Amino acid sequence: MKPFDFKSGEAAERQTVVLLHSSASSSRQWNALVELLGARFDVRTVDFHGHGTQPAWSGAQPLTLADDAALVEPILREKGSVHLVGHSYGGAVALKVAEMHPQSVRSLIVYEPVLFGWLFKDDQHAIAAREVLAMSVAMGRYVQLGDDHAAAAVFVNYWSGAGAWEQLHPSRQNAIAARMRAVHPHFGALYREELARTPGGRIDMPLLYLTGKATAASTRRIGALAREAMPYATHGLIADAGHMGPITHPSEVNSRIEQFLVALATPDVAALRKAAWARWSRSGGATRGSLDQLAVESS
Repeated sequence: MKPFDFKSGEAAERQTVVLLHSSASSSRQWNALVELLGARFDVRTVDFHGHGTQPAWSGAQPLTLADDAALVEPILREKGSVHLVGHSYGGAVALKVAEMHPQSVRSLIVYEPVLFGWLFKDDQHAIAAREVLAMSVAMGRYVQLGDDHAAAAVFVNYWSGAGAWEQLHPSRQNAIAARMRAVHPHFGALYREELARTPGGRIDMPLLYLTGKATAASTRRIGALAREAMPYATHGLIADAGHMGPITHPSEVNSRIEQFLVALATPDVAALRKAAWARWSRSGGATRGSLDQLAVESS
């Protein structure tokens, strides 16, 4: 198989990759990945409402995933089709974009999308679900009291481990606290979301689903549910990483993302994956295994 010659093919097609950040962060979290992919792809980043350069949500109704997904739509209209990469809340938004615009998404790469709707439908009384609910309730209480730093401490210590907030530099604490009023509505949007969880769902493009081995109970359980619901996807584990893996372990995570995207940009590989997906669809989802495995079998 010959590698795709990006220099000779760049004028004909330079595929676009859109990067979606996690809650309380911004598009800047992807700076290293932008640099890594920039030689091969047209890389775009998006800030969600109330993050980075994006104004806070001002709609008459509560924020939904579709509202943040709409921020990606101008790029879809401009480019026609894109690869989507999302972390945490950004991963959930990426899945929503793919559900809303399946013909415009070439592939999906998600690192621990926080699909809390799945978690509560699975077992709302399980420890993983109760942890998330307790965290979001405590955050909401502090936000209502005007104590954004206390809300941020609850948020950071849940996702990064007890004591993580206290170890942050005050300037970093201030930056995160300033986003809490934009972050807390994410939980309501995620709780109300009804992304399909049946095998195959409504997502029918190449998908890489990454999870950190040392992640929280909630995202560990969501990852297990994803393996059941998305048997055709490529599921990867990042050793020693937690929920914030793209930030704490950028080299490992970015390398996995780059490998997946470069393979998909190679015409022969893309054709094999398309044939594998058709085979999986014809089987009614009965064939258990990743799309990569099926592609090998189809070659």
